[in-house]
Amino acid sequence: MKRGMGGGGNMNNMMKQMQKMQKDMAKAQEELKDKIVEGKAGGGMVVVKANGHKEILEVIVKEEVVDPDDIDMLQDLVLAATNDALRNVDELVNKDMGKFTQGLNMPGMF
Repeated sequence: MKRGMGGGGNMNNMMKQMQKMQKDMAKAQEELKDKIVEGKAGGGMVVVKANGHKEILEVIVKEEVVDPDDIDMLQDLVLAATNDALRNVDELVNKDMGKFTQGLNMPGMF
């Protein structure tokens, strides 16, 4: 007498749910490319814009912060604004993608 694994329908249903979740995750990840965050330094004197794929899109430097005698300060502000933008991208990604992993407690998945 052959006995299959009980709950075959449940396994099939779970696989469909996983496929849907994977498709939704891929879509959400693609949409991150169109979302833009900003990083700022020097009270907004330097602004860096990045998308959700961590691509830097724009660097804005206010004229009054440009001092030929203090290039180091300008470089530090650009660096700080870029790091701020990348931190903001991480927060955006965690917020957008976190809804997929929230409540998942599947051993071996992560």
